[in-house]
Amino acid sequence: MPYFDAASSAPLHPVARQALLASLDEGWADPARLYREGRRARMLLDAAREAAAEAVGCRPDELVFTPSGTRAVHSGISGALAGRRRVGTRLVVSAVEHSSVLHAAETHAAAGGSLTEVQVGRSGAVEAAAFAAALEPGTALACLQSANHEVGTAQPVAEVAEACGAAGVPLLVDAAQSLGWGPVEGAWSLLAASAHKWGGPAGVGLLAVRKGVRFSPQGPADERESGRAPGFENLPAIVAAAASLRAVRAEAEAEGARLRGLVDRIRARVPQLVPDVEVVGDPVRRLPHLVTFSCLYVDGETLLHELDREGFSVSSGSSCTSSTLTPSHVLRAMGVLSEGNVRVSLPTGTSEEDVDRFLAVLPGVVAQVRERLGAPEATTEPGGSGSLVIDALGKRCPIPVIELAKVIGDVPVGGTVTVLADDEAARLDIPAWCEMRGQEYVGEEPSPRGGSAYVVRRVA
Repeated sequence: MPYFDAASSAPLHPVARQALLASLDEGWADPARLYREGRRARMLLDAAREAAAEAVGCRPDELVFTPSGTRAVHSGISGALAGRRRVGTRLVVSAVEHSSVLHAAETHAAAGGSLTEVQVGRSGAVEAAAFAAALEPGTALACLQSANHEVGTAQPVAEVAEACGAAGVPLLVDAAQSLGWGPVEGAWSLLAASAHKWGGPAGVGLLAVRKGVRFSPQGPADERESGRAPGFENLPAIVAAAASLRAVRAEAEAEGARLRGLVDRIRARVPQLVPDVEVVGDPVRRLPHLVTFSCLYVDGETLLHELDREGFSVSSGSSCTSSTLTPSHVLRAMGVLSEGNVRVSLPTGTSEEDVDRFLAVLPGVVAQVRERLGAPEATTEPGGSGSLVIDALGKRCPIPVIELAKVIGDVPVGGTVTVLADDEAARLDIPAWCEMRGQEYVGEEPSPRGGSAYVVRRVA
C-alpha cells in the first residue's frame, strides 16, 4: 500500500532500525555516571550529538536533544524570549508557521507579549522585505520555517536571517521538513527539528542555539542537556535519530532529484487528468518530495477515504476533513482553494509505478466523489434584475461552491449571484472559484440571516 504522507511522519529508515536495536543493548545506562556502562552510554550520546551537529551545521555543544520537535520549538521560543526580555517582548512569525510555533506565539501573547504575523503570497512564501519591515524596535525574537509543511514552499531563510542580523534580532528556524534534505542556509540563531520527519524514531527532537544568543531555559532547572531538555535521555532513540539523519543526508542529492521528477509529473498531470484543480505552492522553490492540490466540488474527507480504499495514504488541509470546520491556517493565509485539498508527500524509495497508479486512480475517484455529492437544487430568491440569491446556510464545503457553479449561467453577463453561507471555507473557496472560472468576486458582507453573503458577478 503506497504511503504518501511522509511530511506527517516518514517510515523508519533501515539504518535507524539497526542503530536502535544495537543501542538498546549498549546504551541503556546513565550517561552521567562514571562507571563502565555509563561511560559507554556517554560515548554513544557524544557521537550522536557530533553527527547531528555536523548535519545541522553547528558546534556539538550548541545542540541538545529534546523529547520531540514540538518541545524543541517551545523550548527554543520561550528560552530566547526570556533571554532577551530586556530588549522587548515582540515576537515576529510568519502566518504559515507550524502549529507548534503558532501555539507558542499565542501563549506569549496571552501572557502580555506582542505578536506580529508576517503575511505570505499565494505561493506561501514571505517577502524578505516585508519580514524585515516587521522587525521593529523591541523585537526579541523572529521565527521562520525553512519550508512549509503543507504545500512544500521553501522560505527565503538566508535573506530573512541577514535582515534579522542587521536588526540585532535572533532568528529561530523550524527545519523539521527540510533538515533531511540538507542544512539550512543563512546565519540563523536557533534551529529546531524532529527526527520522525526524516525517518528517525518518534520522540526525538533537536534544538540548536548558537553561541552568543541570549537564552534562558524556562521551567525547573535540570542538569541534563545543558539544562535545556530536562529528564533522562532516550539514548537508543537519539542514536537512531542521528544515524538515520546521516544516512538520509548521504542519499539526499540523488533521491531528492528522483523524487522531484516524480512530483513534477504529479504537478503537471493532475490538472490535465482532473478538471477544476488548483495546484498550490511554489512550483520551483519547494521541497523535492511534496505537492499539494485542491479539487473543486469535492468533499475532502470523502476524497481521502476513497483514496485510502484504493490503497493510497495521503493527507489534507481542507476544512472538510477537520472537526474545526475551518480550513488550514496555511491555505487561509495563502488565499487558495481549500476544498478537496490533497497533500502528497513521497517517502524515500517511492517507485514510479506507485505514482503512475496514483495518477491512474485519481481521476475516477474525484469524478465518483463529485457525482455522489451532486449539486442540490438551488434555492433561489428573486433579487432584482439579473441577480440570484443562493441559500447555502448550514451546508459545508463544497456545497456552497457547487450551488454557485450550477446557477452562474442563469444570470446574464453583468448579473450577480449572492451566496449565503456560514461555512468558514466559503471565504476562501468562493474567491478561488472566481479566479479559476474567470468570474468577478465582488466581496463579502454580513447576511441578515446569519453567516456571510458572498457576491459574485458574471463576466464570462
